[in-house]
Amino acid sequence: MITQLTEPLSELRDSLDGDLFFDDLHKTLYATDASVYRQIPVAVAFPKCEKDIQQLILFAEKNKIGIIPRTAGTSLAGQCVGDGLVVDVSKYFTEIIALDVQNKTVTVQPGVIRDELNRFLEPHGLFFAPNTSTSNRCMIGGMVGNNSSGTTSIQFGVTRDKVVEVKTILSDASSVTFSAISTEEFKQKCKLNILEGKVYRSIYEQLRDEQVQEEIRSTFPKPEIHRRNTGYALDALLDNSVFDNKSEQPFNMCKLLAGSEGTLAFSTEITLQLDVLPPKHGVMVAAHFESITACLEAVVPAMQHKLYACEMMDKVILDCTLNNREQQKNRFFIEGDPAAILMLEVRADTLDDARKQALELIATIENSGLSYAYPTLEGSQINQALELRKAGLGLLGNIVGDRKAVACIEDTAVALEDLAPYINEFSALMADFKQDAVYYAHAGAGELHLRPILDLKKADDVVLFRKITTAVANLVKKYQGSMSGEHGDGLVRGEFVEMMIGSANYERLKRIKSSFDPHNVFNPGKLVNANPMDENLRYTPDREEPEIDTLLNFDDSQGILRAAEQCNGTGDCRKLPAAGGTMCPSYRATRDEKDSTRGRANALREFLTQSERKNSFNHKELKEVFDLCLSCKACASECPSNVDVAALKAEFEYQYKKENGSSLRTRAFAFNAYLNKVGAVLPGITNRLYKAKLSGRFIRKTLEVAPERSLPPLSKRTLRKRFKKLKAFNPQNPIKTVYLFADEFTNYLDAQIGEDAVILLQRLNYEVRIVAHAESGRSFISKGFLKEARKTAQKNINTFKDLVDEKHPLIGIEPSAILGFRDEYLRLAKDVEEAKALAKNTFTIEEFLSAEIKAERIKATSFTTEAKKLKIHGHCHQKSLSGIEHTFSILNLPVNYTPTIIPSGCCGMAGSFGYEKEHYALSMQIGEQTLFPAVRKASEDTLIAAPGTSCRHQIKDGTQRQAQHPVTILKNALV
Repeated sequence: MITQLTEPLSELRDSLDGDLFFDDLHKTLYATDASVYRQIPVAVAFPKCEKDIQQLILFAEKNKIGIIPRTAGTSLAGQCVGDGLVVDVSKYFTEIIALDVQNKTVTVQPGVIRDELNRFLEPHGLFFAPNTSTSNRCMIGGMVGNNSSGTTSIQFGVTRDKVVEVKTILSDASSVTFSAISTEEFKQKCKLNILEGKVYRSIYEQLRDEQVQEEIRSTFPKPEIHRRNTGYALDALLDNSVFDNKSEQPFNMCKLLAGSEGTLAFSTEITLQLDVLPPKHGVMVAAHFESITACLEAVVPAMQHKLYACEMMDKVILDCTLNNREQQKNRFFIEGDPAAILMLEVRADTLDDARKQALELIATIENSGLSYAYPTLEGSQINQALELRKAGLGLLGNIVGDRKAVACIEDTAVALEDLAPYINEFSALMADFKQDAVYYAHAGAGELHLRPILDLKKADDVVLFRKITTAVANLVKKYQGSMSGEHGDGLVRGEFVEMMIGSANYERLKRIKSSFDPHNVFNPGKLVNANPMDENLRYTPDREEPEIDTLLNFDDSQGILRAAEQCNGTGDCRKLPAAGGTMCPSYRATRDEKDSTRGRANALREFLTQSERKNSFNHKELKEVFDLCLSCKACASECPSNVDVAALKAEFEYQYKKENGSSLRTRAFAFNAYLNKVGAVLPGITNRLYKAKLSGRFIRKTLEVAPERSLPPLSKRTLRKRFKKLKAFNPQNPIKTVYLFADEFTNYLDAQIGEDAVILLQRLNYEVRIVAHAESGRSFISKGFLKEARKTAQKNINTFKDLVDEKHPLIGIEPSAILGFRDEYLRLAKDVEEAKALAKNTFTIEEFLSAEIKAERIKATSFTTEAKKLKIHGHCHQKSLSGIEHTFSILNLPVNYTPTIIPSGCCGMAGSFGYEKEHYALSMQIGEQTLFPAVRKASEDTLIAAPGTSCRHQIKDGTQRQAQHPVTILKNALV
C-alpha cells in the first residue's frame, strides 16, 4: 500500500500550502502517542489552511485510508495513532481568532494550547476552565475530542459544557458550522439535501422515539457523573427542545462532537464559553490518610463544602516523586508516610474568608476521624502541591524496568456515593489478579486513575491486560459508571463500548458514525468498530530484546534501550517558553516533534529495536533528530520520567562517529582545550588573529563557524599562572580549605573570573587550593568522544578522590564543567561508587557560598551597602542539576542588592552549538524567546549575572550587554 501511494503522496505534497512527510523518520515519530499503542502511518501532514484539510480528506477517501487528527499527541487511550494519514494541526492552526468579552466567548483554532489561551484571557478576568494535567501543552482541539475535564470540573464542568460552536470539515470535504439551533432551525437542517442534512436526519431518526430515549438514559452512565465519555454522548443530545417539548434548551451538535475523538468531523475553529476567574485567594487542605479506604470515605463529607479542587494522590505516586529532581521541592507539606492525600482547595475574595472556610473544612475532616494530618497551604505553596499532582502520570514512567503502570482502566468514574464501595470491590479484584494498583486523580468528581502494573513485553501480561480491563468494565457497569471519564475510549476501551451501553445503543452509535462518515475516513478503529485492545501494541510480546553495548553506563535504567523507553509520551517537552522551565529549547523554536525530548526518545527506541544493521545507531534519521539537541539536560529534571536525552545523544554521537568519522570542526571543538593551550602560549597574537578581518574570516570558514558569531578571546594570563601569586594570600586560619577546579573555560578564556573567585574566597577566610588535574571533558562528552571523556573523567576522579571530603570540598566556577562530576562521571567511571563518593562533596561555587551563608559563616557585613539591581540568567546544567536559587541566595546577601531571576530557558548558545553556522539562526531565535528581551529591557545600571561562559557570550552577541559571573559581582561588592 505505502509503495503504491508514493507517487500520489508526492503529488499531494506539491499541492498543499502546508507540509507533508512520508519518510521513515516522520512516520516513526507519529507511530505512538502517550498510550501503549504503535501504528506506522502512511504519512504525516501539517496543514496550513482549510483547503489543505479538504484535500487531505478527499485523498484519504480516494485511497481508502484513514485520517487521524492530532494536536499534542498526549492521548492515553491511543486516539492519535493509526495506519492512515496523521494530520497534525499543532504547528499552523494556532490562532486565537476572536474574543467577545461581553458574552464571555472566544474563538480559536484547534492547535491553541490551553494554558496559552488562559494567559491571553487573564487580563480580561476570564478563563477556559477545563484543566488537564497536560494543560501547558495540550490543545483545545484535543480537549474537545476527548471532552477533557481536570481539577476544575467539580466547580466549572467539562469541555462539553463549554463548546458553543464548532466549524468543521465533514467527510465529503464540505465546510459546516455546528452551533445552538432552535427546533424550527433543526427541522430546516433536516431538509437539506447535502451531507449536513443527512447527519441531522440521522440524529433525529435515532433519538426521536421516547422508548429509545428511556433506554439511553437507563443504560448510559448515571447523569450525576459529569465526567462520562463512554461512546458518543447520545444522552447529552436529549436535553433540548427537539427531543423534549418541556425543555427550552436549543439543540447543539457540539454536545456530540465533544468526546467523539475526531471520528465524526474535522474541527478547524472552536468557540468556547468562558468563565469569570475564580476568587483570588485560595487555601488548600492536604488531608493525610493511612488507607485508601479512609481517604475515599472522606470525599463525600468534604464535598459538602464548596471546593475548587478535590484531588487524590496515593503512596505509589508520592514515592515516585522521591527520586525526581524537579519534584523534590514540592514535597514540603508531606507528613509521615501517608497511604493517600486528599488535596482540598477552598477560595474566596479575601484570604481571611478562605482561611475561615479551610478551618470549617478541617473541622469536618476531624469529626470524621479518618485523617491523621491536614496541613494547610497558601499562595505559591498551592501551585507546588498541584505541580506534584500534575506530574503524577508522567512520574509513573520512572518505574525502572519493563513493568509499568499501564493505562487501561485508569479512567473509570462513578457517582460520589458509589466511590468507596466501588474502590473496595476494585481493590479486591486487583488482589485476585495479584496486582498492585496505582490510585490517582479526581476524587471529587468520582473519578480515579487506576493502573495495574504490567510488563506488556510479556505475552502472559498482555493476557492479563485484557482480563483486568474486562473485569473492571463489568464492575463499572454494575455501578452504572463510565469506563471512560475524561481520557476517552480510543483503542484501549473502544471495544468495551457495546458492553457498557448495550447492543441496541451501540448500533445507534454505528449508524450515527456512518451518517457523518460513510467511508470510515475519520479516525477508524476508535469508538465504534474498534480495533481489539491487545493488538497494535508498542512492544511485540515475548520479543527477543536486542543487546546493545554502550560506552556510557546506563545500568540505572537497565540499559540505553530502557532509558529511551522511559519516555511514555506525555509530552511535557512540548511546553512553550511562557510555561516556564527550559525543556526543550529547539522544540520551542521549531515546533517540530523531531526536536522534542519525546521525539528523540521515540526515534532512538524505534531504531534500536527495528534496525537490521550491526550498529543500530548508524541511521541518518537519528543524526537528524539529535542534530538540534542542545544537551541542555533540562529533560533530566523537567521530564517526569527523567529521560536524559543529553546522555542518549552523547552515546549516539560516539556510536555514529565509529561508522562515519567526524569533521574537522567537530574535532576542533572536542579538543578545544588543547587548542586553547597552544594559543595561550602567545595569547596576544592568537587574539589578533581572531579579530583581524582576513584571518578571522579564514578561521570561521575553515571551522564552519557562523560569520556573525564573535570568537572568544583568550585571557592574557591563564588562571593557573595567576594563582601562583594569588595562593600567597591564603588566610592563615581559614574557616575551610577548598579545592577550586580550574576548568578549561575559566583557565584559558575567563581567567579574570577565576581570579575573582580566588580573591573572594580568600577575603571571606577560605583557603583555596588548585592542583594539577585534567580538563573537565565537557567538550569530549558533547561531541561524542567518549573514550577520551572516560580517560579524562577517570584522571580527575583519581586526582581528587583522596583529597576531597566534607571538610575539603571541590568547587567549580563553570557549571557545565563542575557538574559533570555529579552527572556524566557517574556514567563514565570505572568504579561508580568511587565517583558517587566524590560527587557528594563537589559543588558549584554558588552552592558552596549559599551553604556557607546559611551556616552564618559568611555575613552581609563583608559586603557593600550600596543599592544595586541585578537580573540573573541561570545556566541550563545549573537549573537541571543544581538550582538557580543558590545564585539568587548569594546575590541577595549584600543588604541593598535586589536580584531577580529572568524566567528564561536555555540561552541558545550551548557550548559549540551557537557557533556552528547551520545552528546560528536557531541559537539566536532561542535567545530571543525570553532572555534577550529581558536583558534589553533592563536599565543600563542593572547588573546582568550569568554563571555560564556560553551564556555570557550569547548575551554579549545577542544584546551587546556584558554579563558578569556572580562571583565577580560579589567580589566587587566586598568592603
